[in-house]
This record gives sequence, C-alpha cells and structure tokens, in this order.
Amino acid sequence: MQNEGVATDDTWIWDGGRVCLDFTNTLRHRWRPTPGETLRNPGDLTLWLQRARLLAPGAPDPVDASVLASGRRLREAVDRAVLAVSDGRLPSSGDVVLLNGSAAQAPRPAPQIAIKGGHLEPADTTTTAPDPATALALIAQDAVDLLLSTEIRRVRVCGADTCALRFLDRSPANNRRWCSMSRCGN
Repeated sequence: MQNEGVATDDTWIWDGGRVCLDFTNTLRHRWRPTPGETLRNPGDLTLWLQRARLLAPGAPDPVDASVLASGRRLREAVDRAVLAVSDGRLPSSGDVVLLNGSAAQAPRPAPQIAIKGGHLEPADTTTTAPDPATALALIAQDAVDLLLSTEIRRVRVCGADTCALRFLDRSPANNRRWCSMSRCGN
C-alpha cells in the first residue's frame, strides 16, 4: 500500500543513461523559479530507490526525513559536479567532499564485465542496498565513476525549452539533443 501523497512510478523519468543522472532528474523544471520536486516526502525517496533497483522492496530501514534531506543534498551536489566537469570546469570542493563522503558509506561492488557488440565492456555493478543510506552511497559511487570517466563529456541537458533533464549522449555521432525523442524531440 502506498502512502498518501507519495509519487507513482510514472512520476520519474529513466532516460538519464546512468543512475546518478536519473537521480538528478528527480528535480524537474530546474529553469523555473520553483522547480518541480518529485521527492516530496520520505516515501517518494523509498519508492524511487526501489524503482531504480537500488533498494529491495521491504528494506528494514525506512527512509526518514534526515535521509530524504541527505538524498536531496546528494542530488544537487551530483548535478552541480556533473555539469561543471562536463563543461570542462572543476566541481566545488564542497561537492567533492559530499560525493566522496557519501560514496564511502558503502563497500565498492566487485567490478564486472559483459560482452556487448562483440567486445568487452564494464557491466553494471550496481547492487541492491540493504538500507536507504547505502542506496544513496551507490548513487554517489556512480557519480564519482561518471566524473572520472570519458563519458562525462557526453552529459547533456535536454534541448527542449521546457525540459532541462540531464542525460548521457551515447549516440554514435555524439549529437543527441533531447532526453527522449518521444517526449521532447518529437
């Protein structure tokens, strides 16, 4: 049973290409004076973490107001750092400290490989966390990995005037303009 006022699964958009970008996209319409918050209460964060496959349904430690506040701070630090580095600038030292501190809250998953398109690639190593704080640490680890990778130069902000979602451009020509062709590029 969902809590009253809790977001539904269709509230969230999963077009970021990385879990850390999908997490930044939980704050919508960043260009507006009052952006649209989709993580309005602890239940929203719990549901988002479950839908992102970072937190098992029925995890014993529920999200509380302090974890929600930590999650929102992490989300904004990820957003600022990713946009700065993708633009060739350094992130703020405060954002680096927050990302490193959060990432350190969970043991690193073992690296995995996959065969894709006839060659080896790193496989998604995100695991299901036993509690919400560890799930947030997995998001921070994904952000750190992205910031240190060559993919950081492929992070884009949707070109639609009324969107501004963040996404990873994996198009062969590296010229994707919209977060989704069906939503913004149509």
